[in-house]
Amino acid sequence: MAPEGRIPCVVMRGGTSRGPYLLADDLPRNTEDRDAALLAIMGAGHALQVDGIGGSQPQTSKVAIVSRSARPDCDVDYLFAQVGIADRTVDTRPNCGNMLAGVGPFAIEAGLVRARAGSTTVRIHNVNTGANIDAIVQTPDGRVTYDGTTVIPGVPDPAARIDLLFRDFIGAKTGALLPTGSARETIDGCIVTLIDSAVPMMLVRAADLGLQEQEPWSIDGDTPGLQRLEAMRIVAGARMGLGDVAKSVVPKVGIVGRDENGTITVAYLMPWQVHKSLAVTGAVCLATAALTADTVLSMDRRPEDDIVGLRHPSGVMDVSVRFDADGNLTAAGVIRTARRIFEGHVIVPAHLATPSHKQNETPTKEAEHV
Repeated sequence: MAPEGRIPCVVMRGGTSRGPYLLADDLPRNTEDRDAALLAIMGAGHALQVDGIGGSQPQTSKVAIVSRSARPDCDVDYLFAQVGIADRTVDTRPNCGNMLAGVGPFAIEAGLVRARAGSTTVRIHNVNTGANIDAIVQTPDGRVTYDGTTVIPGVPDPAARIDLLFRDFIGAKTGALLPTGSARETIDGCIVTLIDSAVPMMLVRAADLGLQEQEPWSIDGDTPGLQRLEAMRIVAGARMGLGDVAKSVVPKVGIVGRDENGTITVAYLMPWQVHKSLAVTGAVCLATAALTADTVLSMDRRPEDDIVGLRHPSGVMDVSVRFDADGNLTAAGVIRTARRIFEGHVIVPAHLATPSHKQNETPTKEAEHV
């Protein structure tokens, strides 16, 4: 029998996603070996991920890797990995804003950030995209709490509120809000918007795909329709300067419309099936598109109370937006929750495990009290 290795692991729900949260020091430093460890942890290569802890859905085949940040304006670095299910792939090009919701609590409880009484702001640098995010975590008596009254669509039980405020998110992956220089262009006869805000996306109107605007997510299960969108997405990726994206989950796809009340409706593809709710980074990108002139999603006026509502298959996600004195969008935020589910060790082949570094070698960072 092959020798086994043990990697410290915390399984958490972050927003509407779930997966292991790992310290970078506990993983191999070599990227190839690190990815091999993630494949073993999640059980990639089988539709049920029967040989690992993945949940056989894109929302439950995600990994958060956290470490102390060397940046003076951030407390921790967060590297997100989307692990394949039937395919043995690890994609670190996108970000995941739902898993991001668990990074603050995880960092505090791992001793990377010192909690303050009341609430604690954990300053997070997303390694995937270069974006910086403030996570405001509830820490009464200087300890993380997961108990609370906040309910988010797609999660059955209430929990403690976590505020995520995105900064430096415009053009995070491609260097430009509109990578092609145009707010509208045509792919396969459809008018689309190619936009990069927190995550690169291709936006297309539901009506142009023959879908009802009130429920664009009805495309789920429509194999020919999804295949057409995938072909369009590959063209979009090349136009956005992302190269061949056939095996990457970015750019994402958003099918957009309006319901009977004028609320934006969206089917968010990940990208090969419809998300059961909506990714946080996708929500930020969609809100940005709604506030940008001439996109397929442009709003006629600045939203009331600076809130952009986005209706998805499980409910509505509100995105709060902030502007400078000149009316330029400077920040966007959402409210999420998280839950710590399991802590212990995950077993991998011995050569993929590495001794963890002592956590007391670097002082815990002070966090801002909010």
